Amino acid sequence: MAPATFVENPTETPPQVSKRVTVQALVQSPGLASIPSNYAYHSNPNESAASNPDEDTFPIIDFSLLTSADPHQRSKTIQDLDRACREWGFFMLVNHGVSKSLMKEVLEGCNEFFNLPMEEKMEFEGKDIWKPIRFGTGVDVKVEEFFFWRDFLKCYVHPQFNFPNKPKGFSEVVQEYTKRGREVIKELLKGVSESLGFEESYIEKAMNLDSGLQIFAANLYPVCPQPETAMGIPAHTDHGLLTLLIENDIGGLQIQHNGEWFNVHPLPNSFLVNTGDHLEILSNGRYKSIKHRAVVNNKATRISIASPLGPSLDTVVSPALELMERENRPAAYLPMKYKDFMDRQLEGKPVFDSVRLPVA
Repeated sequence: MAPATFVENPTETPPQVSKRVTVQALVQSPGLASIPSNYAYHSNPNESAASNPDEDTFPIIDFSLLTSADPHQRSKTIQDLDRACREWGFFMLVNHGVSKSLMKEVLEGCNEFFNLPMEEKMEFEGKDIWKPIRFGTGVDVKVEEFFFWRDFLKCYVHPQFNFPNKPKGFSEVVQEYTKRGREVIKELLKGVSESLGFEESYIEKAMNLDSGLQIFAANLYPVCPQPETAMGIPAHTDHGLLTLLIENDIGGLQIQHNGEWFNVHPLPNSFLVNTGDHLEILSNGRYKSIKHRAVVNNKATRISIASPLGPSLDTVVSPALELMERENRPAAYLPMKYKDFMDRQLEGKPVFDSVRLPVA
């Protein structure tokens, strides 16, 4: 699917809509044939359309081999993990041990939440980025007049678990899901630590992951009457170390690799995993934080759930000193406390570029 483009002179210009109207409510309004003008996406001229990858293009990591007692299998999988993080910043994770039924339950629970009456969802509405439970609709905080074609639920689920008390039983499902996801990421980071030449517990200790910040972010992308002119989420990178993502079998994720965009078609019961800004910083640029975006369609509603895990909020993240000494390379990034990074990024400031040092 091609990236969205801004229509300069549409034949019919829909009205602006209130910032409190969700995309779901907008779509459910009678007779919607075109999108309101403040949802029209101004595309970057340098953005290209995405293509479908060749078979076996994307890296696949078998979690069961990473955790295998066979040292040869584990060693080979760590090499594969290193290659995936270095060359792609993305991989599909299979045989991860999180049950298919639990993944299905959490997606179904998200669907139920988004289908709650508006007044019940709006109990969690708010603009405070540190509000522990926040429901809203997609506004670009950098350009307030542009809206994303999505509604969202964002909750801070670790080190303290926060979640809505509705629909009934959903909180318990998400608590189990995010706990299992956190365990998976910690195991992956053991492999990443070893791939960087450290002991397996290096990242867990250096990033204080026992108090690490984990977010549960559910995104609803309703059917769009003009998908070529809207955008679910424009190109961005994730803060934190690693993000796990699942979706409801409706395509829409696109990732950038070597300057080209690719559509992602996840394997059944797999996690999509991408590297984040702070893994790039910690590895002093060995691993790149991958750019990705979400496009929309006019056929089916997509739900995705992203669950990034980052350092503790008080952790100052900088390139690993031991790595710089071993590779005889200077720091490529300035140190910054994780909370300060989050504050600036969530306010729409280009923080990642501000901590990247120029190459000598």
